[in-house]
Amino acid sequence: MTETIIPIKGAVKFELTLDPTVWIFDDRKLDLNTYFVSEKVEENNEKYLREMGAHWSREIMEGAVFPPTLKTERKFDRKGMMTGTFGMEIKPFLKNAEIADSANEVVFECTTGEEFAFPLQQAETFILKFSQDGKPLLEDGPVHVLFADGSNVENPIKNVRAIRIQ
Repeated sequence: MTETIIPIKGAVKFELTLDPTVWIFDDRKLDLNTYFVSEKVEENNEKYLREMGAHWSREIMEGAVFPPTLKTERKFDRKGMMTGTFGMEIKPFLKNAEIADSANEVVFECTTGEEFAFPLQQAETFILKFSQDGKPLLEDGPVHVLFADGSNVENPIKNVRAIRIQ
């Protein structure tokens, strides 16, 4: 079994570790069954951060409030999660790592010894596929790197073990 933790390292202010096994519960995940065939609507990351900040502030001020019934709880599409193919955009993770101004390249290090280098601006558009038909990518994962235009969906970068910024 492959290691499921992927470090973002190199020319960054904060070295991060990504755990794709928990992304299935993240609201930002992309449904890759429809992502490359439907018209893309640019999601505003600032809106997400504002909503999360408001939620956090409310919990600090009022305390966590648990719903009185199951009817008011947020519902997860369990069937969709168990059968779907999902990915996450890499851009928010690179932004949180705070890449050095001198950096201009992202390198994906693979367990096979191969390295794939891309200009920083191009790599920011990539998607990290973490699930296929409801199952984590255990054989050649933990993630596959997909280009934003979907041109490598049939032949993604596999066996990624680290993301190096240089």
